[in-house]
Amino acid sequence: MKLNKSAFYALLVCAFAMPSSLAFAEPGGCLKGAAAGGVAGHFVGSGHAKGGAAAGCAAGMMRRHKARKDAAAAQKAQENQPPQPGGEQSGTPANSPSSPQ
Repeated sequence: MKLNKSAFYALLVCAFAMPSSLAFAEPGGCLKGAAAGGVAGHFVGSGHAKGGAAAGCAAGMMRRHKARKDAAAAQKAQENQPPQPGGEQSGTPANSPSSPQ
């Protein structure tokens, strides 16, 4: 089976993008956005792959920035919440030597 150049490059991008996408559970990012934008630009027409990659990179960076900002705001809101009544029991911890097992 003979692969043409665009299929080869698509497989190459998938091979390198796959491990980086499995490493972190963060959305977006420059490489992921650039890969998607490059593929989309390629299918739009001749010469649009580089522009699509650049736009995809920018969009991916904005998406990741927003996700990190939202996560930090959620963590800060969780830290500022008062403790729930009855949430913690007083007494010996479960892993202390004096607790029955």
